Amino acid sequence: MEGFPAPDQGLIVTHFLTVRDVEVSREFYAGIFGGHVVLAENPATVRVANTWIIMNPGGGPTPDKPDVTLTAPEPGDPVSAFLNVRVADIAQFHARARAKGAEFLTEPQDRGAEVRCYLRDPDGYLIEIGQTTGLLTR
Repeated sequence: MEGFPAPDQGLIVTHFLTVRDVEVSREFYAGIFGGHVVLAENPATVRVANTWIIMNPGGGPTPDKPDVTLTAPEPGDPVSAFLNVRVADIAQFHARARAKGAEFLTEPQDRGAEVRCYLRDPDGYLIEIGQTTGLLTR
């Protein structure tokens, strides 16, 4: 499968998301981030820039993860990890993503070292969009 994250040597890091609706999530990552759908399902795999987002529905324990249940986040769940996306021009990304239906928590805010804002995907996963600015002048 051309473009599937299967290295010939070394390793590749991907990001796995447990999702409620594979099609909705796949289209979100392909549309908002300009990703390329490598595999539509089982597992859905979208290449976004230099990484891959892999999506599948949740489920109970399996022999290789006997005490693990995968579920998408529920509204109000605490956040312990999030996707961090670095962009060259946050104003441009923000405008394009909003035009495609992305809903941001706030407008981009200048934090000194960077300008950043956050949005949530269809399952509620938090995504930081940031443009490094002041950090580069230190």
